[in-house]
This record gives sequence, C-alpha cells and structure tokens, in this order.
Amino acid sequence: MQHRQKLLHAVLYALMTLSLLWALVPILHMILSSMKTQVNMFEMPPRLFFTPTFDVYQEMFFGRGDFPQFLRNSLVVSVVTTALCLLLGVMGGFGLARGNFRWEKDVSFWVISTRMAPIPAVILPLYLIFSKLNLIGTTTGLVLAYTTFNLPFALWMMSTFFKDVPADLEEAAMIDGCGKFRAFWRVVVPAAAPGIVATAVLCLMFSWNDYLFASIFTGRGTQTVPIAASLLVSQSGIKWGQAMATGTVIIMPMLICGLLVRKYMVRGLSMGAVK
Repeated sequence: MQHRQKLLHAVLYALMTLSLLWALVPILHMILSSMKTQVNMFEMPPRLFFTPTFDVYQEMFFGRGDFPQFLRNSLVVSVVTTALCLLLGVMGGFGLARGNFRWEKDVSFWVISTRMAPIPAVILPLYLIFSKLNLIGTTTGLVLAYTTFNLPFALWMMSTFFKDVPADLEEAAMIDGCGKFRAFWRVVVPAAAPGIVATAVLCLMFSWNDYLFASIFTGRGTQTVPIAASLLVSQSGIKWGQAMATGTVIIMPMLICGLLVRKYMVRGLSMGAVK
C-alpha cells in the first residue's frame, strides 16, 4: 500500500513538472529570443548562452514607431477600468452580500449571467450605442467596454468575498460608535482585502490582454499593445524580433504582478469556499 502511494506521488509530481515546463518553456523561449539577433533566433538547437542585445527594445521605445503610445494607452485603459470595476464592484458586492431583499438570489444570478455572454454577442449592441455617442476610437469608449464586461464579474466575486466576512465585525464596530459607512470602510474592506486584490488582478489581466474589444473600439491614436503585436504581421513577413519583444512586454507586467500578489490571490480565491 505504501509503495503504491509513493508511486502515485511520483506520477503526480512528474505530471506537475511536465505541466510547468509546458507553460514556462514557450515564455522563456520568447524572452530569450527577444534578446537575440535575427540569425541566432532560429538556431537549432536553440542557444541558451549568448551575448544579449537590446537593439529591438531600443528601437521599440525610442525609435520612430508608435509603441510608447500603445503602451501608454494600455496602461491608462487597464488602470482606469480596474479602478472603476473595484469601486462599483466593492460597493455593489457589499450590497448584494448584506442586502435582505426579496429577489437577492435572482439579482445575483442575473449579474453573473451577463458575464457568461460571449464577447461577439456583446460587441454589436455596444458598437451601436458607442457610435451614437461618438465613443468609437476613443479611450473612454474602450474603458466603458471593458467595464461593461468586467463589472458583473467583479460584483459577483466581491459579493462572494463579503459573504465570507462575519457580519458581527461591522456590528461590533457600529456598537463602538462607527457609522454604517465607516464600519464598512474601516472593518469590512480590510477583512476582504485578499478578495479585492484577487478581483483587481483578474480585471487588470483581462483589460491588459484583450485584443477583440481593442481591435473594434479603438482608433489610430488609442490602440493598445495587443494591437501593436498584430501590426507586426504583414504581407511582407513577420517582424520576429519586435514580435518577441512585444510579447515579452505584454506578459511581463502581468507575470510580475501575479508573483507579487500570489499570496493574496490564493487567499482571495479561496474565500467563500465550503469549509
């Protein structure tokens, strides 16, 4: 029995190692290729030890292209969208968690059901609305599009997290003299901080990585980094050096952000679980 258990653990660890390599090797290859010359990039077998060059990054950030503007647009849109979703999601989620009204479960299901809709089904009505409001090709339009798609998810997640925070905490704070809002801000929000961080990271990742919304609702001056990556593919070929560097720029902020808040992500995503 013990021998069988050791064998099972060995198989599980082997599968975990293979899954980790499957996920990390392409990312590592992309990062290393962005620091190689065009000739060294396609060497077989790939060379792991080489003299790195940052000419591609220098051309991207300090050349004649529009990449800095793409990057600035992505940062602005992602941060503003995440802030809006958190602000509305925290307040709305608390209302769903603590509100005692008749159709509470129906409202919660309706909120998350709007997030289940496929993106193409949402794009057409949003495009018609935004075209009437002259928001096509603007940063504001892209922020509203992202918020429309992210807010139901933020509401549903924050509602789940707040339900896991005991109501006795805010009641004790109110007995000590805090008002309803002060008890919410001083007691409930800090207690649900891991859930807020998890929600923020997931909203930020969607806004940062999205291509479909950005390809439809942006114009020449409001395009984001994923659009910059698609522009590197043309009839004359693919600019592999810039493509690898752009992919690295896209993935590194989210990777670093995920590593920094991984403790809160695990705690946040486990809040509300069955104990």
